[in-house]
Amino acid sequence: MAWTVQQIAELVHGELVGNGETTVLHAKTLADAEPGDITFVDGDRNLGGWVSSKAAAGIVPFGFSHLDRAQVRVADPLAAFLKVVLLFRGPREESTGIDPTAHIHASAQIGADARIGPFVVVGEGTRIGANCHLHPGVKIGRYCTLADDVTLFPNVVLYDDCKLGNRVQIHANAVIGADGFGYRLRDGKHIKIPQVGGVEIADDVEIGAVSTIDGGTFGPTRIGLGTKIDNQVMVSHNCQIGAHNILVSQVGIAGSSSTGEYVVMGGQVGVADHIHIGTGALLAAKSGIISDVPAGGKYFGTPAMPGGEFWRCVANWQKMADLRKDVAKIKKRLALEGPA
Repeated sequence: MAWTVQQIAELVHGELVGNGETTVLHAKTLADAEPGDITFVDGDRNLGGWVSSKAAAGIVPFGFSHLDRAQVRVADPLAAFLKVVLLFRGPREESTGIDPTAHIHASAQIGADARIGPFVVVGEGTRIGANCHLHPGVKIGRYCTLADDVTLFPNVVLYDDCKLGNRVQIHANAVIGADGFGYRLRDGKHIKIPQVGGVEIADDVEIGAVSTIDGGTFGPTRIGLGTKIDNQVMVSHNCQIGAHNILVSQVGIAGSSSTGEYVVMGGQVGVADHIHIGTGALLAAKSGIISDVPAGGKYFGTPAMPGGEFWRCVANWQKMADLRKDVAKIKKRLALEGPA
């Protein structure tokens, strides 16, 4: 469906500059836009892309200086562009009710307007809140609780005794509440320690595809308010993850570790067991954390060290080749001169 730039400006509450009757058919990025498309520009740093783009119009920030095509000026071009993308995408039909192939235990409680897809299993004593959406193949164990507006994408598994807050989203094939990796060595054998603590996930948490959050031993593993967890992340048993953390892909956190608020872990960070990461800490990608990190700390490398120390080490490592040459020259000279 075609829209005019004027209509789009009204949709995003933006300021129209140029021909408002310009018609656009699609919303695409600068690199992909064709004639008849609308795109977005973050600022003057994208001026080169804007100049070379074939787009008919753009969503731009206030003060953008290149006025060669119809524009809609807004405070946040990315957020406005997202609205336009969804406009062109159009509404998508969502199945409602409970699919006849789903298996819901007689004792389970299902809230209003829940959507439960094909081959979903809901276990004994579980409560599903209002407006939850369980995609095909979801498996929920016994005595779980889902608050309102929870979305579980295909093949998510919740073990027994998991509690999910409002608006939690868990993406495909994630596993929540599997047994923690806990054993005792007795009589030459590894004896499993029962893992019965479950998992508690606070409001507005999002967990990526194929991630795993293990249940606690006696008390729950917890994920704090608003935390965002990328794909293929591992959070082990008894961990206590604080509010508004960001855990990027392939992070691994060993058992009984904890974080404060607003911690950021880059991709492939590894955290040893029983470690605490302070509020606001930043752990660079591939860092290996073997001791506590103070609040606000910025740590790099394996084993991880504070940023200033790490970069000094890097500078020294870069000089090693020259240092080796200098040592070789000194040894050669000493050998030529003979003993003193």
